[in-house]
Amino acid sequence: MELTLHSFKLTLAHSFGISRERYDEQPTLIISLSHDGKTGYGEATSNPYYGVGISNLMQEIEEARGLIEDASAYDPETLNKMMRDHNLSSFACCAVDLAAWDLFGKLEGKSLHEIWGTTMDTYPVTNYTIGLDTTEIMVSKMKEFPWPVYKIKLGTDRDVAIITELRKHTDAVFRVDANCAWTARETIDNALALKELGVEFIEQPLPADDWEGMERVLHHCVLPVIADESCLVESDVARCALHFNGINIKLTKCGGLTPARRMIRSARDLGLEVMVGCMTESTVGISAIAQLLPELDYVDMDGAMLLKSDIASGVRIEAGGRVILPSTGGSGVSLLQ
Repeated sequence: MELTLHSFKLTLAHSFGISRERYDEQPTLIISLSHDGKTGYGEATSNPYYGVGISNLMQEIEEARGLIEDASAYDPETLNKMMRDHNLSSFACCAVDLAAWDLFGKLEGKSLHEIWGTTMDTYPVTNYTIGLDTTEIMVSKMKEFPWPVYKIKLGTDRDVAIITELRKHTDAVFRVDANCAWTARETIDNALALKELGVEFIEQPLPADDWEGMERVLHHCVLPVIADESCLVESDVARCALHFNGINIKLTKCGGLTPARRMIRSARDLGLEVMVGCMTESTVGISAIAQLLPELDYVDMDGAMLLKSDIASGVRIEAGGRVILPSTGGSGVSLLQ
């Protein structure tokens, strides 16, 4: 295979805030793998919270170039294991893994979900995320983008008031994500009010390592709780089963589609609900997530919808949440630049 690296800065349509940070652009790394006239694309974004930068990702992958280019284009799972054995980070593994699967599917002439034996007869509607801001700005963003399901970023001392105000303007399903900003007591108390306001579940209310607090929350919270920062890789799934009702799998954090599919199976075996989320990726990363839709209860794949302009074509998400998959095989990605 022939490996090529492309770095971009994705400009967001609006400034995006969560409890611990705010940003206006998202650096991202796009990997392309080519073989026999076909090219597959993968993506991994930078992330300060996890200490991941684009230059570091590029260096990691360049150091593994020989291993990657010598691998079989028809065996993404073995390539993923080889990268793990070579100690590449999860983010680097993700970029290569997504490209390898996209290429494999294009060589086979089938979408990945078809190769994996699933159909798009039914699938969850993606949420659209409203970043943390003044209540007025959050309301204006919601009005600008009418949608059936919203994820609302929280993490302030006015969180219930924010949801109370947003609820006045829509009957859409609400999900809330505190990004580790609450205590166990706050979570339990907030949930009582949030349930009355039509919130479906709470995502990662406590710091990632507060397992004792999450045990209290699990037993006393009136809303389901979904792990995000507490569930990074495959080994985290079993522990999360004792502290959460479900998990949110991020392809970048776990290392790509290969480990993500194993995490889905493990979660199902443990009775957990399953969500896959994004990290403000372009359509490259979002198209990979779309291939998992038939296997999910919930999905957060709005990354490309939050951008001012995209760098790729692939999956399309229409008004109301209908997903249109490309017919080119794999994840169906093509770069526009």
